[in-house]
Amino acid sequence: MINRPLWIIFFGVLPITLFYCRRTAQPGQPWQVPDTAMIPHTAAGDDIRYGRALIAHTALYLGPQGSVAHISNGMNCQNCHLDAGTKVWGNNYNSTAATFPKFRARSGTIESIEKKVNDCFVRSLNGHALDSNSKELKAIIAYIQWLGKDLPKGYKTPGSGIRELPYLPVAADTGKGKIIFLQQCQRCHGADGSGQREANAAEYRYPPLWGPDSYNTGAGLYRLSRFAGYVKDNMPFGVNYLHPQLSDEDAWNVAAFVNSQPRPVKAFPADWPDIRTKPPDHPFGPYSDTFSEVQHKYGPFRPIVRQHKK
Repeated sequence: MINRPLWIIFFGVLPITLFYCRRTAQPGQPWQVPDTAMIPHTAAGDDIRYGRALIAHTALYLGPQGSVAHISNGMNCQNCHLDAGTKVWGNNYNSTAATFPKFRARSGTIESIEKKVNDCFVRSLNGHALDSNSKELKAIIAYIQWLGKDLPKGYKTPGSGIRELPYLPVAADTGKGKIIFLQQCQRCHGADGSGQREANAAEYRYPPLWGPDSYNTGAGLYRLSRFAGYVKDNMPFGVNYLHPQLSDEDAWNVAAFVNSQPRPVKAFPADWPDIRTKPPDHPFGPYSDTFSEVQHKYGPFRPIVRQHKK
């Protein structure tokens, strides 16, 4: 089982206003997502607003029918980074500006925010990287930096990114996951996982979870722990971490079912140059341990963790 940080143990049930306090804030002064009404009416402010629009409606600008370029699969960044990347435990960007650049074991390098954004385009949007000098990449960076403008460098707010769920003692069950999917997920994502488009047909209201228009096998959500943590606190659509509808077991099982379905396959042979640093649930070898790819994909993960600790 992953050892969760102490703030989760002691503060995980407190109201959102206290849960989201800044380290530098005084008691009773919670850290909050900046109000978009406060974006300045300047050239810099225009970049921030454009960046937010690109996150919320990526497909309109950069999808198969995009007005700027055709470099992504038709999903919006917001389909995975909820509420334009601001929702607590919704795969948000709140601490991105404060914590990047940083070393990431997946690439074995110190990565910039630009690298993080383009990784999403290549992997989650199954497309192509934005040009480093493009107006669009600069605007997305401006928005992400604006979101974290009040955070001290190096500080990661509670509720950032995706929560880590405790590992199950057994392998995740795709059969049980299919039942959960049909009961809880198909009304938005379709029984075939193909999602549901907006009226304009150019973007998705509810994204495809598998198939040719979904994220590829190099995406972060293709790791079961990432998908399970995301589902637990955000799905069915509209729930939050304070009022989840799925149990931890349900979240792991539905993640296993979804990630067992066909999707674009894209290899990234340069990932994890030090194979000893691969997460237990990274589904592709080689590994520094003796466990199979199947166990690395579906679990149980605790034996893998124990061997790594040795």
